[in-house]
Amino acid sequence: MREMWAVREPLSVRAMLDRLNRGRRPPLAYTTVMTVMARLADKEILRRAMNGRGYVYEAVVPDAASIAVRTLVRNFGDAALAGFVDEANADPKLRARLERLLRDRP
Repeated sequence: MREMWAVREPLSVRAMLDRLNRGRRPPLAYTTVMTVMARLADKEILRRAMNGRGYVYEAVVPDAASIAVRTLVRNFGDAALAGFVDEANADPKLRARLERLLRDRP
């Protein structure tokens, strides 16, 4: 994901493989990178689009924290959100930060 975030443009599996294998010994296999990118697309962490006969991929989420939040909400749904609300209610500083973020985000 660091490579995807650094590039900020759609990449093919081959382009990603080339980036990851720079100076790497032993090199990663094409199929390994393809599988990981496809799984990340299935989890909606990467977006996949046809480009000729293959796909190009780009990051959907901006950082690792966003991946963690998506995973937590996807796996635990309302229970995760309720737990977060309980934590925010128990900690006035956290609650104030959350309220500020909600107010300032579009």
